[in-house]
Amino acid sequence: MEEELTESLWVRIKGSAGAGDIILGVCYRPSNQGDRADEALYRQIGTASRSQALVLMGDFNHPDICWRGNAAERKQSRKFLECVDDNFLLQVIEEPMRRGAMLDLIVTNKEGLVGDGKLKGSLGCSDHERVEFRILRAARRACSKLTTLDFRRTDFGLFMDLLGRVPWDKALEGRGAQDSWLIFKHHLLQAQEYCIPKKRKSNKNTKRPPWMNKELLGKVKHKKEAYRGWKQGQVAWEEYRETVRAARDRVRKAKALIEINLARDVKDNKKSFYRYVSDKRRMRENVGPLQNETGDLVTQDMEKAEVLNDFFASVFTGKSLSHTAQVTEGRDW
Repeated sequence: MEEELTESLWVRIKGSAGAGDIILGVCYRPSNQGDRADEALYRQIGTASRSQALVLMGDFNHPDICWRGNAAERKQSRKFLECVDDNFLLQVIEEPMRRGAMLDLIVTNKEGLVGDGKLKGSLGCSDHERVEFRILRAARRACSKLTTLDFRRTDFGLFMDLLGRVPWDKALEGRGAQDSWLIFKHHLLQAQEYCIPKKRKSNKNTKRPPWMNKELLGKVKHKKEAYRGWKQGQVAWEEYRETVRAARDRVRKAKALIEINLARDVKDNKKSFYRYVSDKRRMRENVGPLQNETGDLVTQDMEKAEVLNDFFASVFTGKSLSHTAQVTEGRDW
């Protein structure tokens, strides 16, 4: 970044094979920073937000911003909110990290990129809370080369006609079961090749989120069309921005509504509630440290497997094994 008026550091994290790069920024904005330095910071954020994945964190000193209502009292705070909205950024911190004030923020340009945020207490004599989070960067899906039959475009009339032309009595006369099956399979595959076209198998997960309905899906598609139009110079920036804001607001309201309904009906519909919570979890926790018979903690996978194996083996005592044998012998198979 070329600006020198701001206290910020920007790095590019190279993605692994199949994953894009991530722009990571750290910023400190003094509470008495002037408008000129603020404008320089906003230019930096605007440039970085055009990247595929951005994570910006730091102390921005805007305690008067209400992130739930997207409102602020001071002019400088409202300018910062405009910068966040104009660059389609999301603020992911929900808990205050300094004396009840929301000064330290984490913003990103991609929903779902930052997750598992946890407050970890202050460091030394600092009155700011530390925050730990994960960058949930998924690899790009490779283009599938697998093909599958496209039954929606099948000519079933021609298919039945081709199989009907085969003189089955003569073709299968004197044949055994295996030979008859091979002859039938040969004619079936020939008719399939003529009548059923093939298509490339998609890698996309067709399962929609529970809050996505037909109307909201249309809004999201309209937002993508507006983006393509803006890139091609056919749609004005203001129109594209309003389209994105409208779609984002509808998505947020839909998510909030389904979460309220799940929380309200959790006593009568626990399965849906826990299914939704499970889908929201991006990572599965591994087995933590275990205590062996001597009281020592084991952390290696092989050692933990041995501790679990010893515990499960201890459950099957001689008494329980003899009882199991008696039940097995007495059962009429």
